[in-house]
Amino acid sequence: MLAQQRQSAILDLIRREGGVKVSQLVHRFGVSDMTIRRDLEALADRGLVDKVHGGATIAGPGSTEEPGFDAKSVRQQAEKRAIAAHAATLVEPGTAVALSAGTTTAHLASLLAEVPGLTVVTNSIPVADVLYRAGRPDQTVILTGGVRTPSDALAGPVAEAAVSSLNVDMLFLGVHGMSARTGFTTPNLMEAGTNRLLVNAARRLVVLADHTKWETIGIATICPLQDADILITDKGLPPEAHDQLDERVGELVVVAPQEVR
Repeated sequence: MLAQQRQSAILDLIRREGGVKVSQLVHRFGVSDMTIRRDLEALADRGLVDKVHGGATIAGPGSTEEPGFDAKSVRQQAEKRAIAAHAATLVEPGTAVALSAGTTTAHLASLLAEVPGLTVVTNSIPVADVLYRAGRPDQTVILTGGVRTPSDALAGPVAEAAVSSLNVDMLFLGVHGMSARTGFTTPNLMEAGTNRLLVNAARRLVVLADHTKWETIGIATICPLQDADILITDKGLPPEAHDQLDERVGELVVVAPQEVR
């Protein structure tokens, strides 16, 4: 395989998975570690990927770039399933919970369909659809209404009016990005306002964020890292990120994707 063909294949893989490790690429393409590192360097020089320790990720988006729900749903699927599985263990029957928009919260919704007596507040069309299709008669689902965003969230004044009058035991918040400086962020200004009110409505805040969210920064901050009672992420999180998050969030939970079958 020519270098150009290999680099194109590597780029396609990174776009599908969100990130790759050098060791993974060495095994996949049967070439040396140095060859893969040169390939990643060439892709990085063209602005197509960001090099990280031990691998590469897709080039970071601008602070207002917002991928659609379908585009995000194919990324880090194993990690999101593992995060959702742990989050589901925190939910007690008969409680009131809120789920923000996001692909990880959509995974969680499918698991919560098995929990009896829940009241679920959400501004996510996919989350509401999952629970509606489950058809559990002892659950109540409250969909806020509002203006639809690219991530299939309902946001804006109507959503904010609905959320501001509610109180829930726990909020499961999906985020676009997180960093020590900017906290938990979103690229959508309307969603930021709705999410802030969801945070205020909850007794406990549980953030669901896979490792690719670290140092991704959206234009609007939802809340600082310190507001999270629990942050659930995965083992792809860099060590330096682990240390910074461990210092700031109430409890840092790191899951392994292979634990979920």
